[in-house]
Amino acid sequence: MIKKIMLTQADLTSLEEELKFLKGVKRPEIAEKIKIARSYGDLSENSEYDEAKNEQAIIEARIRDVEATLKNYELIDETDENVDYVRLGAHVKVEMLATGSTREFTLVGVKNVNPAEGKISDESPVGHALSGHAVGDVVEAEAPSGTIAMKILEISKG
Repeated sequence: MIKKIMLTQADLTSLEEELKFLKGVKRPEIAEKIKIARSYGDLSENSEYDEAKNEQAIIEARIRDVEATLKNYELIDETDENVDYVRLGAHVKVEMLATGSTREFTLVGVKNVNPAEGKISDESPVGHALSGHAVGDVVEAEAPSGTIAMKILEISKG
């Protein structure tokens, strides 16, 4: 069974708009570049043609990726106000028990990970360990550097 890709409504809208742009604007632009490059003659030494074909391959790969996501997603229920436990879309403040420092994370689907913004996947070791737990729970996550112990301090809607 293929695991569903979790998306917010904003993520879904953004992907739909990107797909429309790629198919409606970028694809025709690249086709025109290829047509012009072909008119220059010998394709074996035509850098414009090679560049346009490479750009076309990148765009087509992105279109396939977006289409695959749009065929296999599950919408996150952002209206659920329940913050009794950590779940996808939740913002979590934890105390790192080894150091006493605090960290904040937002659990997101794998397509929306951005560690610099504290957005971690629900499938990551830390995200997986936090999922389903409540304020006050101590959880452990296995990381490459060893076991990380954390105490959940706060849970809020992401």
